Order: sequence, then C-alpha cells, then structure tokens
Amino acid sequence: MNKLLQILFFLIFCAGTANATKIKGHVYDKQTGEAIVGATVILQNPRRVTNTGLDGTFEFKAVATGSTSISVSYITYQTITKAFVVEKEDNEHLKFYMESDSKILDDVTIKSNVVSSTDQGARRLEKNATQIMNIVSGRSIEISPDLTVANVMQRVSGVSIERNSNGDGQYAILRGMDKRYNYTLVNGVKIPSPDNKYRYVPLDLFPADLLDRLEVYKTLTPNLEGDAIGGAINMVMKNAPGKFQVNANISSGYSQLFIDRKFTSFNASDINYKSPSEINGKSYNATQNDFTKGTLEYKSKNPAPNLIGSLSLSQRFLDNKLGVVLAGSYQNTYRGSNSTFYSTVVDGIDAYAKITNKIYREFSEQQQRTGLHGKVDYVFNSNHQLSLYNVYVNLKNEQLRDGITTTYNGVYNPSAGNAELVYNTRSRLTEQQIYNSTLHGDHKFFDQKFKVQWSAVYSSAKNDVPENTSISLNGIQQNFQSRRIGLVNTSPVNRRWERNTDEDLAGYLDLTYRFTVGENKLDVMAGGLYRDKQRSSFFNNYTLAPSAADAIKIYGVDYQNYTDLNLVVTNPTGAVANPLTYDASEKITAGYGMFKYTSAKLELTGGARVEHTNQGYNLLFPAGETFPKGQQIYTDVLPSLNAKYFLTDKAQLHASYYKALNRPGFYEIVPGKVVNEEFQERGNPNLKRALADNYDLRYELFPGASEQLLVGAFYKRIKDPIEYTFQADATRGQDIYYTPGNFGTANNYGAEVDYIKYYSKIGVKANYTYTHSRITTPKTVRTINPTTGDIQAISVDQERPLYGQSEHIGNLSLLFKDTKKGWDAQLAGAYTGSRINTVSQFLNNDLWQKGFVQMDASAEKRFKGGVSVFIKANNILNTPTKLFIKGTNIENNKINEALVKDGNTLVRSDFYGQNYLIGFRYKFN
Repeated sequence: MNKLLQILFFLIFCAGTANATKIKGHVYDKQTGEAIVGATVILQNPRRVTNTGLDGTFEFKAVATGSTSISVSYITYQTITKAFVVEKEDNEHLKFYMESDSKILDDVTIKSNVVSSTDQGARRLEKNATQIMNIVSGRSIEISPDLTVANVMQRVSGVSIERNSNGDGQYAILRGMDKRYNYTLVNGVKIPSPDNKYRYVPLDLFPADLLDRLEVYKTLTPNLEGDAIGGAINMVMKNAPGKFQVNANISSGYSQLFIDRKFTSFNASDINYKSPSEINGKSYNATQNDFTKGTLEYKSKNPAPNLIGSLSLSQRFLDNKLGVVLAGSYQNTYRGSNSTFYSTVVDGIDAYAKITNKIYREFSEQQQRTGLHGKVDYVFNSNHQLSLYNVYVNLKNEQLRDGITTTYNGVYNPSAGNAELVYNTRSRLTEQQIYNSTLHGDHKFFDQKFKVQWSAVYSSAKNDVPENTSISLNGIQQNFQSRRIGLVNTSPVNRRWERNTDEDLAGYLDLTYRFTVGENKLDVMAGGLYRDKQRSSFFNNYTLAPSAADAIKIYGVDYQNYTDLNLVVTNPTGAVANPLTYDASEKITAGYGMFKYTSAKLELTGGARVEHTNQGYNLLFPAGETFPKGQQIYTDVLPSLNAKYFLTDKAQLHASYYKALNRPGFYEIVPGKVVNEEFQERGNPNLKRALADNYDLRYELFPGASEQLLVGAFYKRIKDPIEYTFQADATRGQDIYYTPGNFGTANNYGAEVDYIKYYSKIGVKANYTYTHSRITTPKTVRTINPTTGDIQAISVDQERPLYGQSEHIGNLSLLFKDTKKGWDAQLAGAYTGSRINTVSQFLNNDLWQKGFVQMDASAEKRFKGGVSVFIKANNILNTPTKLFIKGTNIENNKINEALVKDGNTLVRSDFYGQNYLIGFRYKFN
C-alpha cells in the first residue's frame, strides 16, 4: 500500500511539473527607465513573494499554468498589479513600470531621502550633474565597513587617503593633488578647518552615518568657489522625508592591537586647559606646582570595548509644510599602532645616508567622536521655502605615545655590545570641533521663471591641544640585558599649549532666469558671496629640568610615575612671546556670471568667476621680527566651460575646462617657526597662491538604475604649485627646517575607469586611476671642492612627482544582496600605489610610502519589524604603512637588520591591527 501511494504521489508530481512553468520579469522606474532594486513582487494563486535583484529582475519557478496576477510594491512608488495567463512555454518577459508616489503640496514635491540616498538616486544625480562628479549613496555608506567620511572617501575613483597615527583615514588626495588643493562643503557651504596651520579639513571628524550622500566634485562651475584645483567634497546631510522615520543603531567591538598588547593611558581629566601665564598673568613665574600631575600618570590595561551608536528622527508636520530632522552620532573607540623607524643622517659625498638609531613607539589612542545634525524646513507654497541647517562635530583624542630610541655604539650583536637609550613618553589631548549654521531661502517669481536663492552662514572651527606633555629619560643598555639605568635629561619635561579658532560670517546669493527658445532652455545666472574669516592662534610652552638630587632615576621604577620629581621651570614666564601667537583675517569677495543652455542633444554651461582675496596676519608677539604685520591682496578671474553631448538616453560625453587657485594657509605666510615631532617648521611670508588650468573629458554610460561605466581623462597645469621641502638656514647652515615654497610649473594628468555592474544578487564595483605628475625642485648634493679638497654642498634641480601623488589607485568591491532573505554583504579592497611622504633637501633621498592594499568587509541581516544585525571588519590583512628611501646607499653596519629589499631601504613601519564591530540596527519606515 505504501509503495502504491509513493508511485501515485510521484505521478501527481510529474503531472504538476509538466503543467508548471517559469515566470521572469523586470521592474523599472517609469520616469527614468531605470531598474528598481529590492521591490517586493507578489504572485497570487498560490501566494508567493520575492524581491527584485540588483539588476531589477525577479523570477518565480514551477508556476502552475492558468490565470494569475502579480503585484509590485516599493517604498515611495505606487503599487501596481498586472493580471495575465501563465502558459506552458514561451511566457512573456514581464515588465513593470512604477510611478513615483511622492507627496505633492501646491506643486512642490516633498522629496524623500529614502530615494536620494539610494544607489539609484546617486547614479541619477551623477548623470544629470553639470560638473563631473562621483557620488556615494547613504545606503552604500550604511552597509559599508566605513565609520567615518574619510574612510568612505577611499572608495571613490581617483581618491586616496592619508592615514593618521592609528591607521584611520584622515585626509583625501584627489587625482594626485594633495589635500591642500581641495575644499570641503556641508550641504553646499564651505566649512572652516580646525587645523592649526592649514585650510584642509580632517575628514575623520565626521561620522559617516550622518550623511544622506557624499558628493565628490572633480570639476567646477562658476557658481562654486574657485579654490579647488583637485576638487571639492560635499557632505549632504540627512533630509526630512514625507513621513515619520526612525533610524537607530548601536554596536560594539575591539581592536586586535589591544588583544595582543595593553592600552596605555594617562589622567586626561586633570589637564589644565590654560597655561600658567593665562591664569596668573604674563609676568607670573611658574613652578612645578602650577602643572598637573595627571599627564605624567601612566596606566596600562585592557581597554573597554568600542562603543558606537547613532539615532535619526524625521517627520513632516502642518500638512507636510514643516519638515524636521534630528540626527546624532557617538563613537568611542580605542585605536593605536606599533611603529618602528630608523633615523638617518646624510654625511659624506653624494649624500651618503647613515642609519644612526632605531626608534620603537607604541601609540594608544582613545577617540570620542560626536556628531549632531538638525534641519528645519518650511514650505510656504510652491514659490517660497526656507530652511535652517545646523551641524556640529567634535573629535576628542587622548593619545599616549611611548617610545624607545636606541643608538648603538658598536656593531649589533645580540650577546654583546652597548647601546645608548632614550625613553620618551608623550601624553596629548587634542580636541577639534566644527560648527555650521545656515539659513537658506528658495524663491520663485514670474511663473517660476525667475529664481532667487540665498544663504546666511555662520561657521566656526576650533583646535585645542592643552598641556601637551613629553618626558625623556636617557639610559644605557649593557649587554642587551633587561638592566636599564636611567639618567634624566637636562631638560626632560616639556609642556605646551596650542590653540586656534576660526570664525566665518558669509553670505551667498544666486539668481537664475529661465528663457524658453522653442524646445530648448536657456538659464542665465549671476550671484556671488562675501566671507569674513577671523582666525586666532596661541602657542606657549614651558621646559622643566631636574634638580641635582634627581639626576639619576631607574627605569621601571621611577619612569612610570614622575609625579614626585623635583623639577625647576627653566623658563618660568613661558614662551608665549613667539610668532605662533597671532591673529589672522581673510576677506573673500566673489561674483560670477553663468549660462546653461539645454537642447535635446546638448547641454552647455559656461561663464566666469571673479574672486578678490585680502589675507593678512598680525603677530601679537613679534619676537624680534622686523615686520609684525603682513598682507596679501590679489584678484583672480576664473573662467569655466562644461559641455555634455547626449549620445543616447543612457550614454553621454562630458567635457570640462575650469581655472582654479590654491591660497596659502594662514600659518604658511607667518614668519614664525615651531619645532614639531622630528624637525623645525617655518612659515614663508613670500609664498604665492597657485593657479591651475584644468581639463576633463569623460564618457558616461548608465545602463541600469544602479549601474555605470565611466571612462575619463584629465590634465592639470599648475603655476606656482605649493610644496613643502627641507631647507638649510642661510645664516646657520647646520639648521634644517621644513617650509612651503612655490616651484615653477607642475603638470598632472591621468585616466580613470569606474565600473558598477549587477547580476541578480551579485554586484561588482571597480575603479582604477592612473596619475602622472611632474614638478622640479632644488636638491642638495655633497661633492669635493677641486680647489680646497673640502666637502661642499651644491644645489641641483630634480624632477619628481607631486607630493602625495600615487601613480596607481584602484578599488574592487564584491557585493551580495538578497532582498528576499534580507542579506547585504561586501568585501572591499583598496589599493594605493607608492607616493612621496616627505621631500628631502638631498638628492635621491625623498621618503616614499610603499604601495599597499587595505581589505575590509561588512555584512547585514535584516529581520521583520525593521531590525537588522550587522558586522564590520577593517584592515583584515593588518596592512602596515611602510616608508622607504629609493636606493641602497644606506650604511647600517651598526644595526644588523635586513632593511634593504628590492633596491629600496626601509626606514619605517607602522602596524595598526584589525578592528571588529558587531551591532544592531532599527528602522521604522
């Protein structure tokens, strides 16, 4: 009987299969024709559910023949249903065209950030943009391994990043142009930098989860500020959609570095934020009791787990006229690095370099990153809207650097030989913050032909490094055993205060009038801006030396706690009277004229921008300088022309020319000097701005909603490029300092390929950029004077790449998306080719960073009710930063290590370890 039932069931199954077939289909946006990813597709009779893949396709297998229907739904689109008959063979490939369900208020569309933050929306914006740009959508950022904007930037074609001391991205280099040649915007408004010397903004200040999308402008139009030879970075913050939304996440994790070793910290809560002279007066004589003990109290332990969270709320009120969005992010992470580098000096003929010592350092950093964003917008009617943006970001970094410098007195031998040691520990708290408030208005007149846009902006930036404390201890290591006797340096303790603030008041005005010429459109635009920037900088330091009774200390006993030392302040009134305590100002006045002509096959945008710069400084304590005040005034005319030729509905050619400038930083033109980590740095009051002509051509193909193929080339000719080089003091030849200068004309050209393709559940994102640049700068060569026989230094010119430019940059990401089961995963690799890290004053002695691959991964699993679980892993390969000198003319007979490889000599390695994160996310609507 059982066997008979099995046969019967088998026959029924075969009969059902014979009458079953397969249904395939595609879902498109009706307006754009682009595929829609993740739409819900429901088959009736019997009810089955699936989702469209990354290419907008769906499929149902083993469907019974006969009449049925399919419904397709997707957020912000109208649900559509189609009835049809399933046949045994040759079923029609179904196509669904969905219409937007955006809410309409008096002809004003309330755009949802759900749409603008998607990959489809990003591709659409790239396609329609006047200038050449790349966009990373908010959704891509959300599911990526990246926590900060700086790390997101490395995924963009033509962009590489500079790492900070813990391995995180910090600054962006666009198309081989150093960070100084780019500027940063928030919602289209330029923000000031908290950096104490330069204009560029550290992008690790910004939590990535505050963004709706990230835009990278590679060309400019006249209505954009002109000081971006490399390009501009625009962070578009979250917007208020047409309905109530909640997006929250919390996660925790660990750094592999602190599984392998302890985290060392100091008592930062004990820091004095003002120096003794600020508290007690300029003539006050400070003693050891005026300084806190916390900066010299060191503790090593396992750190708490990293904690990261964010929350955003958005809603529209008053019949959708009033929109409100509030978003916040907090990140508390423990990061660090293990660093080994070899100090070199150049001696003898032909700049023969000798390795004099080996330095090992351990960095331990606690970073607390806070971001807040709020926006209120009010739509009066179809012609008038107002909005108020407020953005605040703060990065607090408590860093302890513990290092040992070993100078060998004889040939390295593990069992014999002596070495001189210097133990150096630095405790430093750095707090950087940026605040921006923008009141913006949009108005339309004369049947919406005439448009007026304006913005009133207040921005501020602050950098504070209070009571930065370092202490050094000399010692002798005998027979390379653990016995270490310490001798306190004559001036072992240094405490310094550094602080600077920027305040900007700015106004923007843009006017547009639209003419209709037959079926074509002509927009005529004019406008400008005025910005008043005020900057203040403060520097003070004190040096403390031991008394005779404290001349000898034992490492490991006294070294870890110096709070009981009897020290004398050698400069009791401090050193505030120095050129680094100054006020600076900058007034920018700009105006532009511009047109945009659009026809069926051509879009042409051109015009010119005029920028007038009045930049100056006032040294509060000239310290012997002849001219305590300085000023630079100049006016630049910056023409530009952008053209798009539409080959098909999905393909176009995009060409651009624009002229741009790069202004010196505020500190760069101040005639002062400061001793940094390993060298002295000086300003250059004769430094000029750089000017550049920029040319671009790009073929753009957008075959699907989230797909693209971009192939382009660029060329930049830079007059008076600004580069930093080491120079010898003309009056004191033994003194070497690092200073900015202008160096003739530089050329930079290259090519880019950007490819995104999806195959149902699998996606590939890949880009590659080749960049070639050349600049000529003077170098020093040591030769023998034929007359005297003495060694002499002569100057020669050497051609080299621009600082920070990598010849090869590439990204490859493999993506997996299963919308039905709620999976998103990606494996992302980024390659940065070798580039100059430090420009030497000697010929063939530049310090290069070795090319490296960084591998990251992330995955997310969504469940019902808007809950999801995600993981992120960064620096999976534990990729170090390695610095080297090209060539093998290095004498390292005192340090018997294999430093020479492949014709290069290693001089530094920084390892950061892997970082892991697991968390939960909740979304409502």
